[in-house]
Amino acid sequence: MAVTKKAEGVGKEKKKGSFRETVLLLVLGVGIALLLQAFVIGSFYIPSVSMENTLLVNDRVFVNKLAGKPERGDIVVFKGWNGEDTIKRVIGIGGDKVVCDSKKRITVNGTPLDETSYLYPGDFPCDNKLNVTVPAGKLWLMGDHRSASADSRSHMREPGKGFISEEAVIGKAVVRYWPLNRGYLFSRPETFDKVK
Repeated sequence: MAVTKKAEGVGKEKKKGSFRETVLLLVLGVGIALLLQAFVIGSFYIPSVSMENTLLVNDRVFVNKLAGKPERGDIVVFKGWNGEDTIKRVIGIGGDKVVCDSKKRITVNGTPLDETSYLYPGDFPCDNKLNVTVPAGKLWLMGDHRSASADSRSHMREPGKGFISEEAVIGKAVVRYWPLNRGYLFSRPETFDKVK
């Protein structure tokens, strides 16, 4: 009889030990996930049509928060003009001259951009008199669906003149992961490599 009680005690201790390990691993996993979300990678959903067709309403993207300084052509999430998380494409960085030329093309430092790979079908790259020089540490941002995007152009009369600080950038969009059938790994369009 004493042998049976000892065996039962060992069995209970094993169950308690494995339960503690499971709880510990679960807490550790949640902690790591929260740290990654806070400092490394974030998930954002798309609430508007301003980035169509690259991003549709309710698409979800992962954003790399450690990707470094934004470059021309990057899709970035940033604290927008109204303080909300916003997603747009970087067209100009500090020192760039961004112009809408007579052919309704965006030029950066005199180089016309070929935006056909991402611009919303039927949209013109620009349709107004745009001629700005981006201050150091600032960005000029535009949506891919230009006629439906409240981007830097819409905020030119405000104190910041439409520019967003590099420090306001949360991170670069790396992948569209939802819906699954639209999964896509983002890369910078080649047209931006031609800009001097």
